[in-house]
Amino acid sequence: MRKLTGAVLGVVAACVSLGVAHLVATFVGSESSPVIAVGSAAIDLTPEWLKSFAIRTFGEQDKIVLLAGVGAVTTLVAIALGLASVRRPRTGLIGLALLAAVALAAALTRPTATALDALPSLLGAIAGAAALLWLHSRLSAAPDPRETGGASDTPTPDGVDRRRFVVSSGVVLGVAAAAAGLGQFLSRRKQAEVSRAAVTLPEPGDGAGSVPGGVDLGVDGLSPYYTPNGEFYRVDTALIVPSVPAEDWNLRVHGMVSNELTFDFEQLMSRPLIERDITLACVSNEVGGPYVGNARWVGAPLADLLDEAGVDPAATQLVSTAVDGFTIGTPVQAVTDGRDAMLAIGMNGEPLPVEHGFPVRMVVPGLYGYVSATKWVVDLELTTFDAFDPYWIRRGWAEQAPIKTQSRIDTPKPLASVPAGDVVIAGVAWAQHTGIEAVEVRIDGGEWQQANLASENTIDTWRQWKIVAKLAPGNRTLAVRATDASGATQTAERAEPFPDGATGQHSVVIQVG
Repeated sequence: MRKLTGAVLGVVAACVSLGVAHLVATFVGSESSPVIAVGSAAIDLTPEWLKSFAIRTFGEQDKIVLLAGVGAVTTLVAIALGLASVRRPRTGLIGLALLAAVALAAALTRPTATALDALPSLLGAIAGAAALLWLHSRLSAAPDPRETGGASDTPTPDGVDRRRFVVSSGVVLGVAAAAAGLGQFLSRRKQAEVSRAAVTLPEPGDGAGSVPGGVDLGVDGLSPYYTPNGEFYRVDTALIVPSVPAEDWNLRVHGMVSNELTFDFEQLMSRPLIERDITLACVSNEVGGPYVGNARWVGAPLADLLDEAGVDPAATQLVSTAVDGFTIGTPVQAVTDGRDAMLAIGMNGEPLPVEHGFPVRMVVPGLYGYVSATKWVVDLELTTFDAFDPYWIRRGWAEQAPIKTQSRIDTPKPLASVPAGDVVIAGVAWAQHTGIEAVEVRIDGGEWQQANLASENTIDTWRQWKIVAKLAPGNRTLAVRATDASGATQTAERAEPFPDGATGQHSVVIQVG
């Protein structure tokens, strides 16, 4: 009984501490919540090979796995502290203080931290300590006859009044749940979804128009030309999705410019807007991987904005900063060379989804996202590559990251069973800001066969392709390669995504019956 009592003591105290901290963080900033702060610090400290492993293994669920891990470790530590505090409450208090110190350090070292970010950890630790001491007092106090039906004593042989302890623990857990629930309720009211729902996208002055006929081949299992917003990949370092109401958003343009500029959301929407179809890709995408998608974007051209700011000719890097302090560095040339780089406010006919950067994100055709696609962007600084290394560059990734020509087999899926005879093989190929010229398919290492390409909309989007092949029964290996508009054919040499994108030809093995 004593061990169980200790475990419950520790877990309940930890729940109170985290519940109160979560409530306080609602008013201070969600990033200051101990679990979020520690998790974010863990992301920053994780070596690149482990980050890549997490993305490959867990995909977009990697952050959920991390939070679950933080929760599991916290629970185990809390149990250990509770067990140690059964005989010596001071041990539990010291342990809570140490946990608070870790959370405090994590919160105060975030890029956008202020002194107020210390409050959730401090007040949470005080609440946890109070809960621990109160439960100890309930354990040692004589039971109230009114609580025991008139009996004067109901302790167990080890001196613990089970009924009193269970009731007291339930009360404290109820307080913890109420604090966490209230914090969650208040945070939802503050989230950007309410603001997003009130946004009506203006009609862009320079629209994309209708897509050509034949851009979508209509093959079952083939990625659609436009990736639905709910299915569009998301890879970023934000442990929780930043919540930025449009009415609170501001953008500062500064650094190596002659005219520093600031914009709010209404001012940005009132600027001349363009609408473009652009395919985005993540540098962490393995050959044949899912981290690529195509959408129709609406936004303000970056080149026009930089012209107004008056960029110093010596500036080589545009550093964009997200609301959570995350930084990305983009070559100035890439946003001023005529391509449709923009500050996007719309995606597939609606305001940006919150998880994809609402209210404003960057979109630059032809570059991997880690050097171009800042979500929740609030700051643009003109500088040089020598003067500043953004987040991923400090971790060894390449400064310059044009998207490499790639192709992928979408159907048949790996290890699929298909009937012998005519089999439709289809997929997508991309070479953003260069364009796809041809796609070829090879079966069992034989001759390359030309696939049929869907119509090309722009050189900034992917193209679907398909081929009908007569396949005999047995295991069959299908491979694909693309040739871009410059005449360069996708290499067969395999390379990992680090440091500037994966290379190789996608292949799948299927069973033909």
